[in-house]
Amino acid sequence: MLPDLLTQIRACQICAAQLPHAPRPVLRASETATLMIVGQAPGTKVHATGIPWNDQSGKRLRQWLGLTPQEFYDERKIAIVPTGFCFPGTGKNGDLPPRPECFRHWHPQLLPLLPNIRLTLLIGAYAQQAFLGTRAKANLTETVAAWQEYLPTYLPLPHPSPRNMAWFKRHPLFEREVVPALQEMVQAVLPQ
Repeated sequence: MLPDLLTQIRACQICAAQLPHAPRPVLRASETATLMIVGQAPGTKVHATGIPWNDQSGKRLRQWLGLTPQEFYDERKIAIVPTGFCFPGTGKNGDLPPRPECFRHWHPQLLPLLPNIRLTLLIGAYAQQAFLGTRAKANLTETVAAWQEYLPTYLPLPHPSPRNMAWFKRHPLFEREVVPALQEMVQAVLPQ
């Protein structure tokens, strides 16, 4: 059932008319995955390669998680399911928000087919708003600061983009306190 749905998602054309390029949905999932990573949407490099988190943001994310690329891309253990599956285009201040069609149409069908997820990482404000709804705080900084409130199901994180260097400098406690806790949680939920 999941393989059939993944085939349908990868062939999706729902928002093709609104995208700057031909749709190329990028995600990875398996019924055996125990960790789910939810970001916003693929960027230009990910769109070109079809490999999620295949950029500098992904490199930093893997460092935060304490995982090698081989571990990170093992879809038997880790599902990578962005809020929007296709590159939405570029705006004035970076990539545009993920198209809402993906989340509304595909996530309700996909998430029940991932029964073994023990922890979902919500990376960036779009993922946090989509999954937490009214439980999200007024902004990303407040949501990330309240990370323990969302456990054991969710862990909100800032986006690891190089564009967020100023945020990391203003919030050094994130890398001192949250990242070590994140690494422990990841090791606890991933099968050995």
